[in-house]
Amino acid sequence: MARLHEYQGKELLEKVGIPVPKGRPAKSPDEVREVARELGGKVMLKIQAWITGRAGIGGIKVADSPEEAYEVSRELFGMEVGNFKVDTLLVEEKLDIEKEYFASLIVDDVEGKPLILFSSVGGTGIEEIAKKHPEKVVKIYVDLLNPIKEFEIRNKLRSVGISGRELLQVGGILHKLFLLARKYDTRSAEINPLVKTKLGKFFAADCRIAVDDYAVYRHPELGIEIARELDRPPTELDRIAYRVEEGDYRGTFYFIQLEQNFKKGEGYIGFHGAGGGGSMMSMDAIFNRGYKIANFCDTSGNPPASKVYRAARIILSQKNIDGYFGSGSGVASQEQFHSARGLVKAFREAPLRVPAVIRLGGNSEDKAVQILTEYTKDLPVSVEGYKKNDTPDYCAERLDYLIKNFKPPKEVKKFAPPKPKKPYRFKTLTGEVVLDHDKCAKCETKVCVQECVPGILKIENGLPVLAISEEEAKKGKCIECLACEIECWARGNKGGYVYLPIEGLEG
Repeated sequence: MARLHEYQGKELLEKVGIPVPKGRPAKSPDEVREVARELGGKVMLKIQAWITGRAGIGGIKVADSPEEAYEVSRELFGMEVGNFKVDTLLVEEKLDIEKEYFASLIVDDVEGKPLILFSSVGGTGIEEIAKKHPEKVVKIYVDLLNPIKEFEIRNKLRSVGISGRELLQVGGILHKLFLLARKYDTRSAEINPLVKTKLGKFFAADCRIAVDDYAVYRHPELGIEIARELDRPPTELDRIAYRVEEGDYRGTFYFIQLEQNFKKGEGYIGFHGAGGGGSMMSMDAIFNRGYKIANFCDTSGNPPASKVYRAARIILSQKNIDGYFGSGSGVASQEQFHSARGLVKAFREAPLRVPAVIRLGGNSEDKAVQILTEYTKDLPVSVEGYKKNDTPDYCAERLDYLIKNFKPPKEVKKFAPPKPKKPYRFKTLTGEVVLDHDKCAKCETKVCVQECVPGILKIENGLPVLAISEEEAKKGKCIECLACEIECWARGNKGGYVYLPIEGLEG
């Protein structure tokens, strides 16, 4: 789930008519003082971070004046909370609270329905409240095809003692919370606490809103950078990787950077998994050898070779990793030679500077391991390939051995893309294929055509050309299997190359 900060959530609440305290976010002590002056009286200063229990760690403060707000905010800015470094405070009026309540709308995965929860007892931990005070909790399942009416919510609220003017206000807030959740595709929309002031008015004193990952693309107005449930701001590599996935839905590419600023020799490994369960076992195997994971990455669901290539390039861009470990499902249904070609291209171009152990269990694993090991044997570092019967523990043992016996090469030759004088080129879904017809004319194998899985190439006048239209290739009939480059360089005349840009990574 993609989480919003409190101030972002309150902006949405206000848009649908749910009352929130007056205030706005501030990015500096001077701005905090300015907002405090606008509000007058006492103000609340609240750090903006995706964590719970902010008050308990000193992340929520009260200030009696603009000058005090300025001084207090200087302590809060830069505060390190979990994986956050605080750079935003929410400054808002201090409410005169008489009573606290709990309100939320979540998606109940068991029932497959949205669920409105309301408790006439406030506090953290709705599960505990429901156990201790079940008579004070209302559960209302919502039918999306027949949206709930406000009077229906009010009828349910009577069971927990809400009545009179309170019933009108609370019923209206819960109905608007449902409308907000439906409009913005939230997985959860929580107001905790929903407070009643001594003047009898209700306000959302705090809120947490999380949007369904798969619906983020429908809501650019929310400014969500990455549709992931992160506990920190995204790193630059997180952003780069997400742009890859956002623009290419063939298979899965999930990347998250777990560590930064580590040093060479500290045992951090670039991890490249395939499939959830297999990846978990493979990470355990690495941990059991005393290593740590610099990143988590998963390319599964039959990704094209181009996506595996981009994933590997992003993993290898992490400085100071001590090894590269690729291991996931041992029975992958995808043709593993596609992944092998993607890895070969990445290892040659990055270039690979650390030992790599890759487990390619699944369809065509024999061919995959042959491609991986044969086509990288000229690299100055070790690359070992294994199959489904080779356990993650054994593969981790091999990586451990290679790292402990590793001697960094004195010189690593950087790859330079070819610049043919007479290029034959065509666009693909995410890149461009370029064939050097001068070299192709002298090629005896024409291996690029033999190994082209979708059969989009043919021989015409002794040269490889498209057997389909350029438009068809661009729309995805060229599946970017990379055979026209990898096989050509290994068994042909080195006349093929596939340009696969990675926005933000180059340079």
